[in-house]
Amino acid sequence: MIDIGVNLSNSRFEKDLNEVISRAKENHIQHLLVTGTNIVESQKALALCQQYPDYLSCTAGVHPHDADNVSENYLENLEEIAKYSPVKAIGECGLDFNRNFSTPTNQKNVFKQQIELAQKLQLPLFLHQRDAFTEWFDLLTPHIEHIPFLVTHCFTGTSDELRLCLEADMYVGITGWLCDERRGQGLRDIIGEIPLNRLMIETDAPYLTPRTIRPKPKSSRNEPSYLPYIVKEIAKLTDYSEQDIIKQTNKNARHVFGLGNNI
Repeated sequence: MIDIGVNLSNSRFEKDLNEVISRAKENHIQHLLVTGTNIVESQKALALCQQYPDYLSCTAGVHPHDADNVSENYLENLEEIAKYSPVKAIGECGLDFNRNFSTPTNQKNVFKQQIELAQKLQLPLFLHQRDAFTEWFDLLTPHIEHIPFLVTHCFTGTSDELRLCLEADMYVGITGWLCDERRGQGLRDIIGEIPLNRLMIETDAPYLTPRTIRPKPKSSRNEPSYLPYIVKEIAKLTDYSEQDIIKQTNKNARHVFGLGNNI
């Protein structure tokens, strides 16, 4: 299994990172893609990749929550980080009107600039969207055919939104949100509409711990070793077998992020 979204630079992993990675390997997680969410976190993600070069890759980007705080030269900083071989995509970037930790205007400006950077560098986009689908999709639309790949990370949208993403040839990242019948029922109802050749799996650790873990873990922290619970839930809710999910999501991740067949 390949976990395409792990916030491994988060402070909650500082004390036991080696153990977290060891547990991931023990649970057959072959590779992790560390998420960059601002300049500092993207630099940290790259540093982690250099520390574990055979096991980690990363993204470099600015999350919409951080759009208000970008420096004048943040795009140059991102482009510099993206020159390093472990960096496989621009992002996590997009729009989040659910909380509006940054103003919608700044979110849209910073998102548009990162879309253009991904097009310039010919790197995939690792995308975030919450309660902003129309504006998000409208900003992406002129660039869809000019960017190698688009991954809608932690998808939680509607059937109509999913259809538009699939028509745009996006890949769809599924997290432990699927394992929560309280707030994830909408996603559970449509998970079978995602074809295997567009599916990816991710923990978004340390967030979104699957509620299906038994016995329930003592810590609320999610980690990559829990990725199999997401695979099990996808298989439970679809006609796909666990083995088919693992095989195809590995193939998709290798293809989109250029990871190579040796991973």
